[in-house]
Amino acid sequence: MITIKPFSALRPDKAIAAQLASPPYDVLSSGEARALAKNNPVSFLHITKAEIDLPADTPVHSKAVYEKARENLDAFIKQGRLFQEAQPCYYIYRLTWNGRSQTGLVAASSVADYENGLIKKHEFTRPEKEQDRIDHMRTIGAQTGKVFLAYKNVAALDLLVSDWKTNHQPAYDFTATDGVQHTVWVVNAAEIITTITRLFKDKVPATYIADGHHRAASAAKVSKALPDHPEAAFFLTVIFPASELAIMDYNRVVKDLNGYAAATFIKALQEDFEVAASAVAVTPEAPHEFGMYLEGNWYTLKSRGGSYSEDPVGVLDVSILSENILKKLLAIQDQRTDTRIDFVGGIRGMGELERRVNNGEMQVAFSLYPVSIQQLFAIADRGAVMPPKSTWFEPKLRDGLLTHLF
Repeated sequence: MITIKPFSALRPDKAIAAQLASPPYDVLSSGEARALAKNNPVSFLHITKAEIDLPADTPVHSKAVYEKARENLDAFIKQGRLFQEAQPCYYIYRLTWNGRSQTGLVAASSVADYENGLIKKHEFTRPEKEQDRIDHMRTIGAQTGKVFLAYKNVAALDLLVSDWKTNHQPAYDFTATDGVQHTVWVVNAAEIITTITRLFKDKVPATYIADGHHRAASAAKVSKALPDHPEAAFFLTVIFPASELAIMDYNRVVKDLNGYAAATFIKALQEDFEVAASAVAVTPEAPHEFGMYLEGNWYTLKSRGGSYSEDPVGVLDVSILSENILKKLLAIQDQRTDTRIDFVGGIRGMGELERRVNNGEMQVAFSLYPVSIQQLFAIADRGAVMPPKSTWFEPKLRDGLLTHLF
């Protein structure tokens, strides 16, 4: 069963919380972060993407960047922008966007659970991305990025969280510039903290990484490197019940057709797909249906697969696309390393796919039907992995509201 514990979060003064909270470090380029924080001296991006405070030609993974992050974190604390909670607490974090909300529990999760397979994975990680987070965490002595976990609903936990939200005032409640409302409650009652810890221990057999595989893997390696630091044996997580979550599509754009002319490529597709022209952008409405944007035109692709394997990975639309188009026709064997392919989160819409093809950067785009949370659980339960960039979760948790010091 799952081991979690409360922690004494480093968090902002309420008056500046909305101004300080920032998008996650890994959804912004350095240029985007620099522009976003330009007129905001209290943006948490000064800590998570500290290269914005150094010359533009500074390598983003250089020692100077991590040391600047530490310097900025120390300054934020000294200036009273951030303070540490007086006692270990749990925190409830609700995001509200586009007419729906999702509420999770912010807790310190056990590295031992991660290493023993109780915190389940569904993606491979890349060493260079792990090393970046390792260097950042070790230099600043903190975990700033939350690992987004999911679990199968437990009625007693649902009720407890709901009651606390109803009967207590939030510590933070603001709407960010992207329209997402962020609301955080501090759970500081000893008996409730004990009950939450016990319920996870008794009722939750596993949690699942929805987003943050690199942050989790990095935290595990930092823990091994710091055996004398008890807090390093835990890492910062937000844990959501499955019923609260929705996964968005994660689409693909490719730079070339591997030597095919457009007409020949479409003909080759017909071996595995029914291909039909579409007068409008194609957002797939069912599994095994795809959209394709090529030479200014949209097409609907329907897989001819008929019956599909019981393999939970093979049945995914990202797998069907990978096997029958990316590998078979476009010679993209490894999506993690091939520079001819890029990934576009569903939040950007079909217009972003059109833009990247129309401007000549890419030659073809594919839109996909999203993976379900049940598929994610089934794959992780088997110890299998999805193709890279299979899931996109929205809205994103903000950095800076709750930081785990070790």
